[in-house]
Amino acid sequence: MTRSSATATGFIAVLLWAFLALLTVGSAPVPPLLLNAICFTLGGILGLIWTFCSGGLVQLRAVSWRVYAFGSLGLFGYHALYFSALRLAPAAESGLIAYLWPLLIVIFSGLLPGERLRRGHLIGACLGFVGAAVLITGGAGGFQTAFLPGYLLALLCALCWSGYSVLSRLVGAAPTSSVAVFCLLTALASWGLHFALEETVWPQAVMGWTSVLLLGLGPVGLAFYVWDIGVKQGDIQLLGTSSYAAPLLSTLILVLAGVADASWSLALAAVLITAGAAIAAKTV
Repeated sequence: MTRSSATATGFIAVLLWAFLALLTVGSAPVPPLLLNAICFTLGGILGLIWTFCSGGLVQLRAVSWRVYAFGSLGLFGYHALYFSALRLAPAAESGLIAYLWPLLIVIFSGLLPGERLRRGHLIGACLGFVGAAVLITGGAGGFQTAFLPGYLLALLCALCWSGYSVLSRLVGAAPTSSVAVFCLLTALASWGLHFALEETVWPQAVMGWTSVLLLGLGPVGLAFYVWDIGVKQGDIQLLGTSSYAAPLLSTLILVLAGVADASWSLALAAVLITAGAAIAAKTV
């Protein structure tokens, strides 16, 4: 695979992640852990098929159990928090807060040994958190305490994925085929916790099942594999820049689908969060 084709392959993940919020809304009223379990079961099966066809099964034996544990915890934590947040607060607002993770990755990376925070990092952080504040305070609609738990879970979601991404430097590299194991271990943990903690509510009608199926095959399935190929074989800087479009695309899709109302506060927050991440990432 050429560098340009690998980059294009990675960009597919950005497009798929833009539909994560819409499909999560469409999967209601499935509880978060059950949704996690179904989606990662589908994503894991998809990965095993891809791994078998590409001859990557042998590579899995060389991967440390620490890498499997770390990767599975990262996927489980992020998506369980994300699905929970969108069940407790408006999808567009929660999704944008969760999309603080690109900005937080840059900030946390500046705290690693040999790195330092620069003025651009702080400017980007300020813009991003102002955008989140606009969402939480409700813009013209005012602050609504009923949505606060969902917003806090969305913030934890962003912290979880950014922390996972930065700390993954310390764990070691793993082949793309290992993502299938991450997904299956995440599914196993989700099934167990679901039956222990949640009431089982299956997807409703055709729309619900279609949303869950598309989630498991797309944003919570194929996206992980194509992104892994992109960042390892393509132009990682170009892919990193393109990922900042995901919150804008996600918000636009929710508005066009009628799930979220177009408003100046929502548009302002989307621009601030995206711009903050871009400015922080461009700082050298």
